[in-house]
Amino acid sequence: MTDSVREMLRKLADRWPELLVDVLKSMTDETPKAKWSEIAAPAAVADVFWWEQHLNLGEPSVLWVGAPAQTWNELGGRTLRAAGIETVEEPDARNTYLEVLSQSLSGLAQAIGSHLGVEVACGEGAAGTEAPTEGHWISVEIAYDDIPLPALLLVFSPALIDKLEHPPDPASKPDTPSEQALEPVEPPPDDDSALLPHRSKTLNLLLDVELPVSVSFGRAELPLKDVLKLTTGSIVELNRGVSEPVEVIVNNCVVARGEVVVMDGNYGVRIHQIITPQERLRTLK
Repeated sequence: MTDSVREMLRKLADRWPELLVDVLKSMTDETPKAKWSEIAAPAAVADVFWWEQHLNLGEPSVLWVGAPAQTWNELGGRTLRAAGIETVEEPDARNTYLEVLSQSLSGLAQAIGSHLGVEVACGEGAAGTEAPTEGHWISVEIAYDDIPLPALLLVFSPALIDKLEHPPDPASKPDTPSEQALEPVEPPPDDDSALLPHRSKTLNLLLDVELPVSVSFGRAELPLKDVLKLTTGSIVELNRGVSEPVEVIVNNCVVARGEVVVMDGNYGVRIHQIITPQERLRTLK
């Protein structure tokens, strides 16, 4: 392996933990810490769930990802619990982990394409039963404040390393990627739901979760002695002006702002602004 290819692999090893953390942060509003290291292929790997991800660079350009049971259980379960699902079954935790993995590997494929100067995408993937016997191994440790997790294993196949060493001609069109990565994706419908992200089995499960929605007109902090003086007719001044938009709160997180309207005798809110994920983190109650 040349020094330039080794350096490219290190850059990709830097990028994947960043992508993984970004996906987990967007799904759970928690930011774990991640660090990686190069390792030699272990003699034996037990109790690890392997995923074999093909790229559209020709066979067999493959990324393998191995996750110890505790790790995929925790990542999948933590994501579902963040969505309000308290009881998490192992199949649901694994499917949710695969959702996280799918998004991070798609980003890694784009990073590989950026290095090669060609478009690279994830093709078909499948669960494996055995660890790869060759390739370049990376260990990625994920740790939350309350729990460190056994390391994930990322393996670049020899054929993929060869592609990195001998990039394809940018003028040539890469193999057409499969329409599926980790889950089959149905064609988008013709209605407004086409604007939603592609749905997988795990996402469909989350769509049935009911979340509390409330509207905040404003807040105030009062000394206890003033609260005890409140009577019928008392006025409490809030921290929001009459012309300022109200906040739409879902599951204790501000997700939108808008104006109050009246429809058929009931109050409603006309949405004017959708809050960005970064701002949602700042408005968590």
